[in-house]
Amino acid sequence: MLKVSDLRMRDVVNIVDGRRLGMIKDIDLDLEEGRVKSIILPGTGRFMGFLSKNDDIVIPWERIRKLGVDVILVEVPGYTEPKHGL
Repeated sequence: MLKVSDLRMRDVVNIVDGRRLGMIKDIDLDLEEGRVKSIILPGTGRFMGFLSKNDDIVIPWERIRKLGVDVILVEVPGYTEPKHGL
């Protein structure tokens, strides 16, 4: 059995380009079906959690390819890091 707290301690890596996307911030659950719908990662434009929530990265559960011991491999083709002006 896998605990949600165990998932939150693993790095998420996109297998398309090898980019580290970060660690899980939240999990979207479907309580009626009893399943995980998606994982949510904090966007790269955040500064200590104070900036926009719109930059969060939502990855559908179907895009998860492998749950490893210390990493979660996802396949997110076409993902580009949001650009932020200075």
